[in-house]
Amino acid sequence: MVQLTFKGENDPLNRNSLYEVTSVPIHVVLYQPEIPANTGNIARTCAATDTILHLIRPLGFSTEDKMLKRAGLDYWEHVKIIYHDSLEDFFSASHGGQYFFLSKFGKKPYTSFQYDNTEMDYYFIFGRETKGLPQEVIEQHQETCLRIPMNDNVRSLNLSNTAAILVYEALRQQGYPNLH
Repeated sequence: MVQLTFKGENDPLNRNSLYEVTSVPIHVVLYQPEIPANTGNIARTCAATDTILHLIRPLGFSTEDKMLKRAGLDYWEHVKIIYHDSLEDFFSASHGGQYFFLSKFGKKPYTSFQYDNTEMDYYFIFGRETKGLPQEVIEQHQETCLRIPMNDNVRSLNLSNTAAILVYEALRQQGYPNLH
């Protein structure tokens, strides 16, 4: 059980209530996302998989942005969103679990880890679309800094595609709980 606070000025649905939700123990954490359509697509993935979306400020867009709302379609009421003012605030607010940092500079492929313990929270932390995660974060967490293998023809994969790959790999290992 997770308690979420939604603040009207920060939430696409202008929800102003505190309530409890149940979810699978998988979290998508976006550090200072810049592109509203990516965040909206990730929100839709979170709604479809019952995972929790964490947004770390500052955001590079308004939560009133039409591209954000369009990408999330009419699923916003099913998205569990938690806002954090900084990466430090995120770590203070999260209650243990295993943290994985996604970067093209990660030393280990995402398939190197097990995400199958349904009693543990797994946090997949993604950086900004243009700059990634801060270098000091990558250096501090080298052992859990992951990458998705790809060739040298492109600089990076799309953020929403990358998030979906990780979420569905964790769900696959957990036997797709509550999904059909």
